[in-house]
Formats: sequence, C-alpha cells, structure tokens
Amino acid sequence: MPFARGRFADLVERQLDLFVGEQAGLLRDVEAALRSYNTASRDEAEERYGDYLDLVDTGQDALAELRDTYAGTLDEETAETYRDAFNERVRRRLPRFALELE
Repeated sequence: MPFARGRFADLVERQLDLFVGEQAGLLRDVEAALRSYNTASRDEAEERYGDYLDLVDTGQDALAELRDTYAGTLDEETAETYRDAFNERVRRRLPRFALELE
C-alpha cells in the first residue's frame, strides 16, 4: 500500500527501491542470519543474534548515509521534513532496519 503522498514520497520511494536493488545481498544475508538465530541451539543463539545485529547495523548505516547525504543538500527545515518522511517509509517498508534509524 502506498504511503501518504507527501512532498518527498516519490523521492523516498525511489531511494528505497535503489537501496533494495543495490543491497539485495545484504537483505538476503539479514534474513538468513535471522533464520540461523531462530534455529540455533542455546549455546549458539547469542552468537547468531550478534551476527544478525551486525548485518542490521550495516543496513541501518547505509540507509542513514543515503538519507543524510540527500538531507545535506536541503535547508534545515526542509531536511527535517525529508528525514521524517524517509524514516517513516523505512519503518513501513524495511522494518528490520528501522530499529534505531534516527
């Protein structure tokens, strides 16, 4: 379902499409790491969860860089509006990466 059509809706959607395409391997690795954690024995679970979190952190860093690079081209008020739109769409479309995307 499309998100609210705000000033940056189309831009953010295109940026996330690009991220998903460029980071397809990372997205697969995140899902595989989560499956590995979910099926791990008690002895391995902590390490597997750490592996998963490392991959999520990598994705969050890439998304934050994408967001902040574009926001840096805007005036402060407009950048805040853009960041809010970007973060909201990530929460809806890529929730695993929205844990601490601020």
